[in-house]
Amino acid sequence: MTAQIPLYDVVQIGYGPVSEIMALALARQGRSVAVFERWKVRFALPRAVCIDHELYRVLSALGMSKDLPAVSHKGPMYRWFNADWKELLAIDWESESISGGPEVNFVHQPTLEKMFEDVVQACPNVELNLGWEAIEATQTPDYVELVVRDFETDERRTVRAKYLIGADGANSLVRQAIGSTQEDRGFEADWLVIDVLPNEGVTLDIPPAAQWCNPARPTTIVPAGVKDGRYFRRWEFMRLPHETREELEHEHVAWDLLAPWVKPDQATIVRHKVYTFRSLLANTWRKGRMLIAGDAAHVMPPFMGQGMCAGLRDDWNLAWKLNLVLDGKADDRLLDTYQPERRPHVSDVIDLSMYLGKIICIPDAAKAAARDQAFFGGEAPPPPAFPSLTDGILRRGADGAVQAPAGLLSPHGRVSTGDREGRFDDVAGLGFLLVSRSNAAEAALGETQRAFLDKLGAKRVQLVARGPEASEGVLVDLDDKFIPYMTQHGIDTMLVRPDFYLYGAVDNAQEVNTLVDDLAADLQRHGVRLGGVPTRQSTQAVEPLAVHA
Repeated sequence: MTAQIPLYDVVQIGYGPVSEIMALALARQGRSVAVFERWKVRFALPRAVCIDHELYRVLSALGMSKDLPAVSHKGPMYRWFNADWKELLAIDWESESISGGPEVNFVHQPTLEKMFEDVVQACPNVELNLGWEAIEATQTPDYVELVVRDFETDERRTVRAKYLIGADGANSLVRQAIGSTQEDRGFEADWLVIDVLPNEGVTLDIPPAAQWCNPARPTTIVPAGVKDGRYFRRWEFMRLPHETREELEHEHVAWDLLAPWVKPDQATIVRHKVYTFRSLLANTWRKGRMLIAGDAAHVMPPFMGQGMCAGLRDDWNLAWKLNLVLDGKADDRLLDTYQPERRPHVSDVIDLSMYLGKIICIPDAAKAAARDQAFFGGEAPPPPAFPSLTDGILRRGADGAVQAPAGLLSPHGRVSTGDREGRFDDVAGLGFLLVSRSNAAEAALGETQRAFLDKLGAKRVQLVARGPEASEGVLVDLDDKFIPYMTQHGIDTMLVRPDFYLYGAVDNAQEVNTLVDDLAADLQRHGVRLGGVPTRQSTQAVEPLAVHA
């Protein structure tokens, strides 16, 4: 008798941080998830060294807010120097962010991943298959079929899933299966990466986080996270044209390069290896029931610390859409928005990383001197702004253009209501939110619009500034995050998507029904089937309420 082929909601290939967080997000929705990873033991050395404020918020929303402070620490000012240690530019990573907390937190990736792994392993609906290599992926209109083999015994298995996510790295099988080509953005450089653990009691006289744009040897110095109370440090040295990769990987060469800052009796080298920094962007992120995320979809230079962050954004964007699809509330047209939303965003992040990479990766003294003069003379163009969403499910004007402030990241901070105080996401909840700064929008909300928001599972929230005691159920903006943000952008009421980006906003509470109608029409156009889609004539008002689940 032939064994029945198991069918999962989602199968994932790869088990790095992007796959771990994807599995966790799906597990919290109640999905059945199977993960297949070729290696039985997690890679023990750090690669990524930081997470930005947006992803810190995401990880907190996924249940890790209490554990994150123990595995991360506030990022310092990120300073760029020329060969003479004169500052070219500075990026303020320690300032207060829109999401609350610093712009960037540094992490020790193996410690961070152990936290991820512990949380995932506590999910009974996630099946981990370590030591199993994916060798073939095909699909029908109804399911994806994946053939895997035990890496040690060569035993073969076949599994099926409603969707397959390839978080399987730069050499992705899934990317090949969907026939995706890659756009090479033209950045390529070899760098020797050295992770160092200083001895107990040793304090190194080095910048907290710096790029030394020295043409004789472009060098990076950054934190590499904390483990058991001990702080790692990372140096990265660019391979010069006359050097080979092989000679750079000798340990004595590593110590020679480290000599100006740290000696062998002061620290231990944890890892030294040459990596090629590249800029690659997949042209197709989805075909039918197969999708890619993380390094399978994009590879970028590390100078903004955004490689892992970009992959986690893929997860967070995809998770809420898969939730609607797997719940039967949307067809897979909704997944057509994944690439239009994520690819331009990550493309802009790659551009930003390349801009910074081109500043430091100059081994020619004359060209470096010209670069320095451009910065000191104020002639160098400023770094591109960090991107927002520019396409997809965003409110548009009559001309079809995205209507500001749609696409911006929403604020986050501490709020209180009655006797309860906490993070906004914990108090207000996750998912779609209609956030207003008075009760006028709630009063103006029509019955049909209200019913639509309820079917969508959207919460309705009223926020006020700190001051006299607020009405029952109203959230007080304790950190002054929301009200100043809404004032800055001329917002009375805003619709926030489950991934924390603004769908759209209105400056007049009486326009709230138009805002909700536009969301309903957009979701319907992208395959969401909730029924009762409102029309703009449905504007009957009811008594105001403050916070609604």
